[in-house]
Amino acid sequence: MKKRVAELFAGVGGFRIGLEKLNTGWNFVYANQWEPGKKVQYAFDCYVRHYGLNKQITNIDINKVTKSSIPDIELLVGGFPCQDYSVARSKAQGIVGKKGVLWWDIRDTIEAKSPPFILLENVDRLLSSPGKKQRGRDFGMILYTLYQLGYGVQWRVINAADYGFPQRRRRVFIFAYRKSTNYYNELLKIDSAESDEYKAMNKLITQKSVYNYTNSLPIKTTLTRQNTNVIDNYIDAKDFSDNFSFHFQSTGILVDNKIYTASYVPDYNGKKAVLNDILEDNVTDESLFLDSREGRLEKFQYLKGAKKIPRIDSNGFAYNYSEGGMAFPDPLDRPARTMLTSEHSTNRSTHVVSDKATGRLRLITPLEAERIQTFPDNWTDGMPNSARYFVMGNALVCDLISKIGEGVDEILKKE
Repeated sequence: MKKRVAELFAGVGGFRIGLEKLNTGWNFVYANQWEPGKKVQYAFDCYVRHYGLNKQITNIDINKVTKSSIPDIELLVGGFPCQDYSVARSKAQGIVGKKGVLWWDIRDTIEAKSPPFILLENVDRLLSSPGKKQRGRDFGMILYTLYQLGYGVQWRVINAADYGFPQRRRRVFIFAYRKSTNYYNELLKIDSAESDEYKAMNKLITQKSVYNYTNSLPIKTTLTRQNTNVIDNYIDAKDFSDNFSFHFQSTGILVDNKIYTASYVPDYNGKKAVLNDILEDNVTDESLFLDSREGRLEKFQYLKGAKKIPRIDSNGFAYNYSEGGMAFPDPLDRPARTMLTSEHSTNRSTHVVSDKATGRLRLITPLEAERIQTFPDNWTDGMPNSARYFVMGNALVCDLISKIGEGVDEILKKE
């Protein structure tokens, strides 16, 4: 099987870096990156600087891409925004997705190109979205859509720090595979041969999942909080959108028409990177140091500290908004916290570290932001620092993609 890849929502190329690092023949034949509302497309410009510009690297709204024009592929990848994936009926009684929601562009791409394999990334709250009223509907809609298109699916919420990477970043990874693949049929045979559905689920997730197919992301063999659901007990997508609710756990699989889900515990015993490992030794940019600007240290002390703030809601009800304290500065003997697009701003979530050379408190450098996401040093060089932090906050942990890619490689060898 060829190993052609299309990358949607490509950012600055995290999926591509992770897969190409394996040196196993991945060939990226298409990429799309578009940042809405931005006059300067810094992420796209960075992608082009590293990979060149051709007609198959596009910088237009994905809604405007003719999906059939994308080259043939064996793998579709992308990290897409978490949105409301509800559907409604059109006046002609057709099923339509909520306008502007990017999942439906992924869905249309899958329908047009029918790739054998798909690997997607999203925030972990996708599993519970949209919340208490219909918990799990949005992720369920993704599974339902893939099921309707003829795919099996498995997912796992992975905290990068649990596997030795220098950031506590929890993201859900979704791996789908067409029912015509050898891999799908291998899983189906295991499921059909086991009379106890929970034993079958345990075997599929702990032994045959892409995430630990090569034992690169090992988990404990005992799963907890197991649950199942039948996905095709609905008239159509509108019925599913209106009525589906389910408590998805941190890992699971859709095989045939049944969802299996469970909680797992990582089982990694290798080296674990910490914040101190990625800090620069000699930082000379004075603007990063808190004491270079009057009042900034005190502002961060307030933002990071515990507080109770009196507020009044829309109904006139008075209450106290409470926030717990955070470690200040960030401990260097632990992985970084989850990096956000607001990194570097005067914000509670911004990292503050003790400088190695001077002990002065400072913000992290753009290069350190890249290292937190395991990008090559100076990958985003050439754009303003504010943009460098923004694109890293939007990115993923490249080396984690390499680990998942090891499993994808092994699965493709059997196709």
